[in-house]
Amino acid sequence: MSEEKKRGNLVAIVTMFALYAMCGFMTYLAAPAGAIWKFKVGSVTLGNLGNMMNFLAYLLMGYPMGMILQKAGYKATAILACATGAAGILVQLLSGYVHLGTVGTVPGEWFIYLLGAFISGTSNCLLNGVINPMLNTIVGGGNRGNQLNLAGGSCNSLFQGFSMFIVPAVIGEVTKDTQFSQVASVLCVAAAIFIAATLIIAFLPIQNPVQRAKDVVYERSALAFRHCLLGVVGIFLYMGVEAGIPIATQSDQIKEIMAAGVAGAGGAAAVMAGKLAMAVFVLMLIGRLLGAAFGGKISPRAMLLWASGVSLVLLVVGVALIGCNVTFPYEVAGEAGKVTINVPVGAFCFVLMGICTSVMWGVIFNLSTEGVGKYTEQASGLFMTMVVGGGILPLLQTWIGANVGFLVGFLVPGVCLAYLFLYALKFSKNVNTDIKID
Repeated sequence: MSEEKKRGNLVAIVTMFALYAMCGFMTYLAAPAGAIWKFKVGSVTLGNLGNMMNFLAYLLMGYPMGMILQKAGYKATAILACATGAAGILVQLLSGYVHLGTVGTVPGEWFIYLLGAFISGTSNCLLNGVINPMLNTIVGGGNRGNQLNLAGGSCNSLFQGFSMFIVPAVIGEVTKDTQFSQVASVLCVAAAIFIAATLIIAFLPIQNPVQRAKDVVYERSALAFRHCLLGVVGIFLYMGVEAGIPIATQSDQIKEIMAAGVAGAGGAAAVMAGKLAMAVFVLMLIGRLLGAAFGGKISPRAMLLWASGVSLVLLVVGVALIGCNVTFPYEVAGEAGKVTINVPVGAFCFVLMGICTSVMWGVIFNLSTEGVGKYTEQASGLFMTMVVGGGILPLLQTWIGANVGFLVGFLVPGVCLAYLFLYALKFSKNVNTDIKID
């Protein structure tokens, strides 16, 4: 490889890592504005709908993103993603300063906020669609491609956590008296970063990882590859596990177990449940760092096999031990002295799953796109569409938990993990080698 090519690859890799970090930070930017909106619309559900708009954006824009990537290339799509991110944040910002009357009982400007959240979700979709195939392909896929994606994923996890800390630190406790100007500073800084990134990337020498002919003909579809089709299903199911487990650790049922029989423990249980959810993200960061360190020596198939298998064992053990508690003395501001809460041992098992699920996204993408050649960009778009699983499956798990039984709800992530284990064991190999890929 020439020195010029090496420098070009290094620029592309560093840029993708930076975009991974930006994507992680923006994932939670709809939340602070939504926390303020819940008081204006009088509903927690409607106030938090902005986060759901992120998943809707993936569903509607995932496949078009793949077509854009295929036609316009990686650099142009990255520029579009950053510009879209800035637009989404500015539209959210606008929602706090315009007054459009009411639509029914809801302020009209709330719909502007939802539009901004959807545009931001589109940006995330575009960013992920560029990052994953670039990092996987630029080093030829395989172990090295998986390793690079995990290293980039570590940046994503780090800035997700940073976002979750910095936003509350700037805004403080959100009440009915909180003004939109308090979140405006965070949004303005984020918009400025995306505008700067748009301009910087425009001048960077980023090439497509593989140069394809302009008149390339796509005789088939990425879904014609069995391992790609089943991998696309797998990413939908994986998202249900990744999003569902932190939600489960904060569920009302877990909080009730913690506070059961202890007067005044409600506040302490809520705080501890939040810390359990945060611990999942911390372990995901650790898992991705470990995956990046050893990914060059472990095949993606083996990594997914172990990650899904251990996760499934932890899930089963966690459900079995949900009735066994460890007592913790806990003191929360506003409580009279210390209270003792009962933390289920099973909840710690769910938290430990974070270190396993952390590596699954990059590994599934790696396995599913191995050997698909010119269909890689199309496959990336399909993957982005399936991120919607993070919105649908946790909702299904929560509904089953509320209407059938809390522990029964864990069948949802259980089935997902069993599928991923079988995919790694049996169905991740490319059996469609007769399809033309160049």
